[in-house]
Amino acid sequence: MNVLKSTAACAALMVVAPLAAAAEDCGSVTIAEMNWASAGLAAWVDKIILEEGYGCDVALVTGDTMPTFTSMNEKADPDIAPELWVNAVKVPLDAAREEGRIIIASEILSDGGVEGFWVPTALAEEHGLRTIGDALARPELFPGAENADRGAFFSCPSGWACQIITQNQFEALDGAGAGFDLVDSGSAAGLDGSIARAFNRDEGWLGYYWAPTAILGRYDMTRLELETDHDRAHWDECTVITDCPDPRLNEWPRSDVFTAVTSDFAERNPVAMDYLGTRSWTNDTVNGLLAWMGDNQATNEDGAWHFLENHPEIWAEWLSEDVAERVRAAL
Repeated sequence: MNVLKSTAACAALMVVAPLAAAAEDCGSVTIAEMNWASAGLAAWVDKIILEEGYGCDVALVTGDTMPTFTSMNEKADPDIAPELWVNAVKVPLDAAREEGRIIIASEILSDGGVEGFWVPTALAEEHGLRTIGDALARPELFPGAENADRGAFFSCPSGWACQIITQNQFEALDGAGAGFDLVDSGSAAGLDGSIARAFNRDEGWLGYYWAPTAILGRYDMTRLELETDHDRAHWDECTVITDCPDPRLNEWPRSDVFTAVTSDFAERNPVAMDYLGTRSWTNDTVNGLLAWMGDNQATNEDGAWHFLENHPEIWAEWLSEDVAERVRAAL
């Protein structure tokens, strides 16, 4: 019996020792859990893999695009922003990268994000709405404004960088002159609720949205053409700037969606950087996960475990075999 106990103890030490060494290398990690679904899901996937696979001590902190970027840039905290939409912070991010404060670890969305103004596809087909001009010519199709005589143009959630962009685009379009009010959705949940309500009532809806999201997987929406090119200089100097005095309509660029880390973290944590440098997934993968989460009223944590349990063919490619085996054991 003593021999068996000794053998078991040795086996346990053999399993624990590599994990302890990984924990010593990895240490404490702070990750921004952004307040939109795809980013929150990514934060939890990173948390589980770093904890179970590498033995890191991970803490999630509430995040949002501008506050998180500013904190990382000025205070080197949190360590990781798993899903940073670069278009919103391109100029200061380029400066932070050039000055060595922030490092791009990977492009988390391999096919990029999609942003724009959308309407229900059935409405677009019924009324021939192909461009943003087509939609603005029909304010009566888009109820929801406080004034029932005007159309509702739903904006990006409060506090998000795209709220500034939407405001400038709306002014460039003279949306008010076309008979529309820019409606503050208040939050991501409020914006989603406005779309769900419109579909449930078979009403029109017009406003800002993006992918990957569960909403665009659940409801058939059409992205309107802006009939203009992307002007990078004007985008950086006006479109993304609060109270720009003379905004011009500007096509969204392909949305680069990166994982950003502080340079301090990158220097002291090469173990986690190895993982973050290979971790990437597609819009289709994320849309499917978000749709499952919505259908099952699942949390970000639920969605992360669901992903790990059902898509080992994706995440195992990010990891060495020994790390992947530890994650499998956690499942």
